[in-house]
Amino acid sequence: MDKIIDWFAAAFPSGVLRGLVGGLIITAMNMIGALAVLVVRKVSDKFLDISLGFAAGVMLAASFTSLILPGVEYGGILPVLAGIALGALVLGIGDQVVPHLHAVKGKEGIASSKIAGVWLFIIAITLHNMPEGLAVGVGFGSGNVKDAFLLMLAIGIQNIPEGLAVSLSAISAGYGSRWYAMFVGVRAGLVEIPLALLGAWAVNGVKALLPYAMGFAAGAMLYVISDEIIPETHRKGHERGATIGTLVGVCVMLFLDVSLG
Repeated sequence: MDKIIDWFAAAFPSGVLRGLVGGLIITAMNMIGALAVLVVRKVSDKFLDISLGFAAGVMLAASFTSLILPGVEYGGILPVLAGIALGALVLGIGDQVVPHLHAVKGKEGIASSKIAGVWLFIIAITLHNMPEGLAVGVGFGSGNVKDAFLLMLAIGIQNIPEGLAVSLSAISAGYGSRWYAMFVGVRAGLVEIPLALLGAWAVNGVKALLPYAMGFAAGAMLYVISDEIIPETHRKGHERGATIGTLVGVCVMLFLDVSLG
């Protein structure tokens, strides 16, 4: 793995370019999950909840190992705490203001009759994916290629079941054929590319922003985990399986961090 990381660092010499490539990679892995809906005819709700629990566990551990703790080492605890609070606040405001639709929770945000249901659904997943792209970009913009590469790998891995879950949810919600559901899943993940580029550009240009940005990305991800993913996995009676999935996700991320770090 060290050789792969060294090759990646040499092939893409600037933090901004690494952020862009990282965004492309995690989006591609989301696309793999979305494409799977074309061959996976049916998946149980329990399996989806376990898979999303796994994704939440990976994101939870990555928030600390790849963002919060490195941010504290770089700039101290206070900037990171400020960033966490701001990240959660921005996501919380977006959740209250931006009209969107969850497959289980239903409509949230300011009511709007002018936006089609499928777009409300896409907006919901886009809000969910934004912190992931930003986190990868901030990681690569920090200059710590190994930690950023690990974060990219972790988010990419959890993007696969997430992409499948989004596409299957689109089918369940009645948003057209499997091909259209696949495009819904792919389209919702595309936001990760510009957010990764923005995160890398911001911290690469202004190094003083790094601990705040790392905290911001972590706070946004933690908000999504607690406010969106875990509640969604606990609404259909699969709390135990989803919890086990979360624990497995945490353990996988910690193993990757220790074995590759």
